[in-house]
Amino acid sequence: MYQIIKVLNNNAFLASHDDGERILLGKGIGFGKKAGERFQTIRGARVFTLASKENEESGLNAVKGIDPVFLEAAGKIIEEAEEIFDSINPDILLPLADHIAFAAKREKEKIHIPNPFIADIKALFGREYTVVLNCRDSVEKMTGYQISDDEVGFIALHIHSGLSDEHVTETLKITQTIDECLLMVEDTLKQTISRESLGGIRLMSHLYYMIDRIKTGEDIHIEMNEFVQKKYPRAWEAAQKICLYVFEKMGVPVLEKEIGFFAVYIQTIVNIR
Repeated sequence: MYQIIKVLNNNAFLASHDDGERILLGKGIGFGKKAGERFQTIRGARVFTLASKENEESGLNAVKGIDPVFLEAAGKIIEEAEEIFDSINPDILLPLADHIAFAAKREKEKIHIPNPFIADIKALFGREYTVVLNCRDSVEKMTGYQISDDEVGFIALHIHSGLSDEHVTETLKITQTIDECLLMVEDTLKQTISRESLGGIRLMSHLYYMIDRIKTGEDIHIEMNEFVQKKYPRAWEAAQKICLYVFEKMGVPVLEKEIGFFAVYIQTIVNIR
Protein backbone atom coordinates (compact mmCIF):
# COMPACT_ATOMS: atom_id res chain seq x y z
CA MET A 1 0.00 0.00 0.00
CA TYR A 2 1.26 3.47 -0.96
CA GLN A 3 0.37 6.81 0.59
CA ILE A 4 1.13 10.07 -1.21
CA ILE A 5 3.47 12.34 0.73
CA LYS A 6 3.71 15.15 -1.85
CA VAL A 7 2.58 15.68 -5.44
CA LEU A 8 5.61 17.06 -7.31
CA ASN A 9 3.82 17.82 -10.59
CA ASN A 10 1.29 16.21 -12.92
CA ASN A 11 3.79 13.47 -13.76
CA ALA A 12 5.48 12.77 -10.44
CA PHE A 13 4.84 12.38 -6.74
CA LEU A 14 6.55 11.12 -3.60
CA ALA A 15 4.85 8.34 -1.65
CA SER A 16 5.51 6.20 1.39
CA HIS A 17 5.43 2.41 1.15
CA ASP A 18 5.60 -0.40 3.69
CA ASP A 19 9.37 -0.70 3.19
CA GLY A 20 10.32 2.94 2.57
CA GLU A 21 9.65 6.01 0.47
CA ARG A 22 9.34 5.95 -3.32
CA ILE A 23 9.23 8.39 -6.21
CA LEU A 24 6.63 7.53 -8.84
CA LEU A 25 6.87 8.89 -12.39
CA GLY A 26 4.40 8.59 -15.24
CA LYS A 27 2.41 10.77 -17.60
CA GLY A 28 -0.49 12.36 -15.74
CA ILE A 29 -0.19 10.20 -12.61
CA GLY A 30 -0.05 13.24 -10.33
CA PHE A 31 -3.04 15.05 -11.86
CA GLY A 32 -5.81 15.52 -9.32
CA LYS A 33 -3.91 13.63 -6.61
CA LYS A 34 -3.51 14.95 -3.07
CA ALA A 35 -1.20 14.25 -0.15
CA GLY A 36 -2.57 11.51 2.10
CA GLU A 37 -4.30 9.51 -0.63
CA ARG A 38 -3.70 5.76 -0.52
CA PHE A 39 -3.49 3.28 -3.38
CA GLN A 40 -2.15 -0.15 -4.28
CA THR A 41 -0.90 0.50 -7.82
CA ILE A 42 -1.17 3.17 -10.51
CA ARG A 43 -1.21 2.10 -14.13
CA GLY A 44 1.66 3.52 -16.15
CA ALA A 45 3.68 4.57 -13.09
CA ARG A 46 7.36 3.76 -12.76
CA VAL A 47 8.50 3.31 -9.16
CA PHE A 48 11.95 4.43 -8.01
CA THR A 49 13.55 3.82 -4.64
CA LEU A 50 15.75 6.45 -3.03
CA ALA A 51 19.51 5.97 -3.17
CA SER A 52 20.94 4.67 0.11
CA LYS A 53 22.71 7.91 0.93
CA GLU A 54 19.40 9.73 0.52
CA ASN A 55 17.64 7.35 2.91
CA GLU A 56 19.46 9.04 5.77
CA GLU A 57 16.97 11.87 5.40
CA SER A 58 13.32 12.00 4.43
CA GLY A 59 12.36 11.66 0.80
CA LEU A 60 10.81 15.12 0.95
CA ASN A 61 14.14 16.65 1.92
CA ALA A 62 15.91 14.57 -0.72
CA VAL A 63 13.81 15.94 -3.59
CA LYS A 64 13.67 19.46 -2.18
CA GLY A 65 15.33 21.87 -4.57
CA ILE A 66 15.18 19.49 -7.55
CA ASP A 67 12.72 20.64 -10.21
CA PRO A 68 10.49 17.60 -10.93
CA VAL A 69 11.18 17.99 -14.64
CA PHE A 70 14.74 16.83 -13.97
CA LEU A 71 13.41 13.77 -12.16
CA GLU A 72 11.39 13.03 -15.30
CA ALA A 73 14.46 13.52 -17.50
CA ALA A 74 16.50 11.18 -15.33
CA GLY A 75 13.67 8.65 -15.45
CA LYS A 76 13.69 8.85 -19.24
CA ILE A 77 17.42 8.10 -19.36
CA ILE A 78 16.99 5.15 -16.99
CA GLU A 79 14.12 3.85 -19.12
CA GLU A 80 16.34 4.05 -22.22
CA ALA A 81 19.13 2.23 -20.36
CA GLU A 82 16.72 -0.58 -19.50
CA GLU A 83 16.10 -1.04 -23.23
CA ILE A 84 19.82 -1.63 -23.79
CA PHE A 85 20.83 -3.48 -20.63
CA ASP A 86 19.09 -6.33 -18.85
CA SER A 87 18.60 -4.28 -15.71
CA ILE A 88 19.81 -1.11 -14.01
CA ASN A 89 19.62 -0.01 -10.39
CA PRO A 90 16.82 2.61 -10.18
CA ASP A 91 18.49 4.11 -7.10
CA ILE A 92 20.50 6.34 -9.46
CA LEU A 93 17.37 8.44 -10.16
CA LEU A 94 18.05 11.19 -7.60
CA PRO A 95 21.83 11.53 -8.16
CA LEU A 96 21.23 11.58 -11.92
CA ALA A 97 18.42 14.15 -11.67
CA ASP A 98 20.58 16.28 -9.41
CA HIS A 99 23.44 16.14 -11.93
CA ILE A 100 21.19 17.13 -14.84
CA ALA A 101 19.74 20.01 -12.79
CA PHE A 102 23.19 21.40 -11.96
CA ALA A 103 24.33 20.93 -15.57
CA ALA A 104 21.31 22.94 -16.74
CA LYS A 105 22.10 25.64 -14.18
CA ARG A 106 25.70 25.81 -15.43
CA GLU A 107 24.50 26.16 -19.02
CA LYS A 108 22.13 28.97 -18.05
CA GLU A 109 25.02 30.77 -16.35
CA LYS A 110 27.33 30.08 -19.34
CA ILE A 111 29.69 28.00 -17.20
CA HIS A 112 31.29 25.16 -19.14
CA ILE A 113 33.11 22.35 -17.38
CA PRO A 114 35.20 20.39 -19.91
CA ASN A 115 35.41 16.62 -19.65
CA PRO A 116 39.07 15.69 -20.18
CA PHE A 117 38.23 11.98 -20.17
CA ILE A 118 35.56 11.98 -22.88
CA ALA A 119 37.58 9.75 -25.23
CA ASP A 120 38.30 7.32 -22.39
CA ILE A 121 34.63 7.21 -21.37
CA LYS A 122 33.54 6.55 -24.96
CA ALA A 123 36.01 3.67 -25.18
CA LEU A 124 35.34 2.14 -21.77
CA PHE A 125 31.61 2.79 -21.47
CA GLY A 126 30.48 3.07 -25.07
CA ARG A 127 27.03 1.54 -24.58
CA GLU A 128 26.32 3.78 -21.59
CA TYR A 129 27.44 6.77 -23.67
CA THR A 130 25.09 5.74 -26.49
CA VAL A 131 22.16 5.56 -24.06
CA VAL A 132 22.65 9.19 -23.08
CA LEU A 133 23.11 10.29 -26.70
CA ASN A 134 19.82 8.61 -27.59
CA CYS A 135 18.10 10.66 -24.87
CA ARG A 136 19.64 14.02 -25.74
CA ASP A 137 16.70 15.32 -27.81
CA SER A 138 14.08 14.02 -25.35
CA VAL A 139 15.83 15.67 -22.40
CA GLU A 140 16.04 18.96 -24.28
CA LYS A 141 12.30 18.86 -25.05
CA MET A 142 11.51 18.12 -21.42
CA THR A 143 13.87 20.60 -19.77
CA GLY A 144 14.83 23.17 -22.39
CA TYR A 145 18.45 22.15 -21.74
CA GLN A 146 20.66 20.50 -24.33
CA ILE A 147 23.17 18.01 -22.94
CA SER A 148 26.64 18.92 -24.17
CA ASP A 149 29.06 16.27 -25.41
CA ASP A 150 31.10 16.69 -22.24
CA GLU A 151 28.01 16.20 -20.06
CA VAL A 152 27.02 13.11 -22.05
CA GLY A 153 30.27 11.58 -20.82
CA PHE A 154 29.64 12.51 -17.18
CA ILE A 155 26.05 11.24 -17.29
CA ALA A 156 27.25 7.98 -18.87
CA LEU A 157 29.17 7.39 -15.62
CA HIS A 158 25.86 7.52 -13.73
CA ILE A 159 24.50 4.82 -16.03
CA HIS A 160 27.61 2.72 -15.36
CA SER A 161 27.07 3.27 -11.64
CA GLY A 162 23.58 1.83 -12.02
CA LEU A 163 25.04 -1.23 -13.72
CA SER A 164 27.81 -1.89 -11.20
CA ASP A 165 28.72 -1.44 -7.56
CA GLU A 166 30.94 1.55 -8.36
CA HIS A 167 30.03 5.03 -7.25
CA VAL A 168 30.31 7.71 -9.94
CA THR A 169 33.30 9.32 -8.20
CA GLU A 170 35.08 5.94 -8.03
CA THR A 171 34.47 5.30 -11.73
CA LEU A 172 35.77 8.76 -12.59
CA LYS A 173 38.88 8.14 -10.48
CA ILE A 174 39.52 4.85 -12.29
CA THR A 175 38.98 6.54 -15.68
CA GLN A 176 41.48 9.24 -14.72
CA THR A 177 43.98 6.59 -13.60
CA ILE A 178 43.61 4.75 -16.91
CA ASP A 179 44.17 7.97 -18.84
CA GLU A 180 47.32 8.69 -16.82
CA CYS A 181 48.53 5.12 -17.43
CA LEU A 182 48.12 5.56 -21.18
CA LEU A 183 50.12 8.78 -21.06
CA MET A 184 52.89 6.88 -19.25
CA VAL A 185 52.84 4.14 -21.91
CA GLU A 186 53.09 6.78 -24.64
CA ASP A 187 55.99 8.46 -22.86
CA THR A 188 57.86 5.18 -22.41
CA LEU A 189 57.33 4.00 -25.99
CA LYS A 190 57.68 7.49 -27.50
CA GLN A 191 54.54 7.13 -29.59
CA THR A 192 50.92 8.26 -29.51
CA ILE A 193 48.13 5.78 -28.88
CA SER A 194 44.74 6.74 -30.32
CA ARG A 195 41.95 6.34 -27.76
CA GLU A 196 39.57 5.56 -30.62
CA SER A 197 41.69 2.89 -32.31
CA LEU A 198 41.03 -0.82 -31.78
CA GLY A 199 44.38 -1.19 -30.03
CA GLY A 200 43.79 1.83 -27.78
CA ILE A 201 40.35 0.58 -26.77
CA ARG A 202 41.74 -2.89 -26.01
CA LEU A 203 44.52 -1.37 -23.92
CA MET A 204 42.09 0.76 -21.92
CA SER A 205 39.75 -2.19 -21.40
CA HIS A 206 42.64 -4.32 -20.16
CA LEU A 207 43.62 -1.58 -17.70
CA TYR A 208 40.03 -1.27 -16.45
CA TYR A 209 39.70 -5.00 -15.77
CA MET A 210 43.20 -5.17 -14.34
CA ILE A 211 42.28 -2.47 -11.82
CA ASP A 212 39.06 -4.34 -11.06
CA ARG A 213 41.03 -7.55 -10.42
CA ILE A 214 43.42 -5.67 -8.15
CA LYS A 215 40.49 -4.21 -6.17
CA THR A 216 38.86 -7.60 -5.68
CA GLY A 217 42.09 -9.60 -5.22
CA GLU A 218 41.31 -11.83 -8.21
CA ASP A 219 44.21 -13.92 -9.54
CA ILE A 220 45.10 -14.51 -13.19
CA HIS A 221 46.05 -18.01 -14.23
CA ILE A 222 48.76 -17.10 -16.67
CA GLU A 223 52.50 -16.54 -16.21
CA MET A 224 54.46 -14.86 -18.99
CA ASN A 225 56.94 -12.67 -17.15
CA GLU A 226 60.17 -14.47 -18.04
CA PHE A 227 59.22 -14.77 -21.71
CA VAL A 228 58.03 -11.15 -22.00
CA GLN A 229 61.08 -9.70 -20.24
CA LYS A 230 63.37 -11.32 -22.81
CA LYS A 231 61.19 -10.94 -25.90
CA TYR A 232 59.60 -7.51 -25.37
CA PRO A 233 61.84 -5.48 -23.02
CA ARG A 234 60.30 -2.07 -23.89
CA ALA A 235 56.78 -3.32 -23.34
CA TRP A 236 57.92 -4.93 -20.08
CA GLU A 237 59.45 -1.64 -18.93
CA ALA A 238 56.22 0.24 -19.66
CA ALA A 239 54.05 -2.41 -17.97
CA GLN A 240 56.30 -2.42 -14.90
CA LYS A 241 55.96 1.36 -14.55
CA ILE A 242 52.19 1.20 -14.96
CA CYS A 243 51.69 -1.57 -12.40
CA LEU A 244 53.86 0.30 -9.88
CA TYR A 245 51.84 3.47 -10.51
CA VAL A 246 48.52 1.63 -10.04
CA PHE A 247 49.83 0.21 -6.76
CA GLU A 248 50.82 3.68 -5.56
CA LYS A 249 47.50 5.16 -6.69
CA MET A 250 45.30 2.50 -5.14
CA GLY A 251 47.46 1.33 -2.25
CA VAL A 252 46.71 -2.28 -3.16
CA PRO A 253 49.42 -4.82 -4.14
CA VAL A 254 49.59 -5.74 -7.82
CA LEU A 255 50.38 -9.36 -8.63
CA GLU A 256 53.67 -9.66 -10.52
CA LYS A 257 51.91 -11.82 -13.12
CA GLU A 258 49.89 -8.75 -14.12
CA ILE A 259 53.08 -7.11 -15.45
CA GLY A 260 53.73 -9.74 -18.10
CA PHE A 261 50.05 -10.02 -18.99
CA PHE A 262 49.76 -6.26 -19.51
CA ALA A 263 53.08 -6.11 -21.40
CA VAL A 264 51.64 -8.45 -24.04
CA TYR A 265 48.79 -6.01 -24.63
CA ILE A 266 51.25 -3.13 -24.90
CA GLN A 267 53.33 -5.10 -27.41
CA THR A 268 50.18 -5.68 -29.45
CA ILE A 269 49.74 -1.92 -29.75
CA VAL A 270 53.36 -1.52 -30.84
CA ASN A 271 52.86 -4.15 -33.54
CA ILE A 272 49.70 -2.48 -34.78
CA ARG A 273 51.63 0.71 -35.31
